[in-house]
Amino acid sequence: MPVIRLNHAVLYVRVLARSVAFYRDLLGFRAVAMTPDGFAAAFMQAPGSTNDHDLGLFEIGAGAGPTTAGRSTVGLYHLAWEVDTLTELSRLAGLLASAGALVGASDHGTTKALYAKDPDGIEFEVSWLVPAHLIDDAALAARKRIGPLDIEREIGRYGADTRGGVGVSVPAGA
Repeated sequence: MPVIRLNHAVLYVRVLARSVAFYRDLLGFRAVAMTPDGFAAAFMQAPGSTNDHDLGLFEIGAGAGPTTAGRSTVGLYHLAWEVDTLTELSRLAGLLASAGALVGASDHGTTKALYAKDPDGIEFEVSWLVPAHLIDDAALAARKRIGPLDIEREIGRYGADTRGGVGVSVPAGA
């Protein structure tokens, strides 16, 4: 199965309008017109995406219980979306923190990651990947531990507008 990318994810949410507003207002997703008749659902596309849609949201009602995946049941831990620059990662850190959605920020050596939760407590990651030509022994060694993320330090090290993931998740020359 030669996967080339994740096409979309589908989430069950309590209140559709609240979830649409969250993904639209904080992460810049836009609604696309393709909801099948008879469903309380929304399909959304991430900025810059060429996918038909990146996120499907299906409402199951305000009385639905919280996810217990990873605590008492199996299930998806989180989705991870990649951004192009540390400037964008920093901008999103501020937005997510202001909204009370940011729950963590980690340095995984070759990946710089924010962790946040949507209004239903569904966790997601937003990350920037060190481009292949900048991965050094220190970055590789740091992959064996999870440390706190200092975005300003990483900007000083890699540059605010260095395109992330090149040669890793994005083909070189693309």
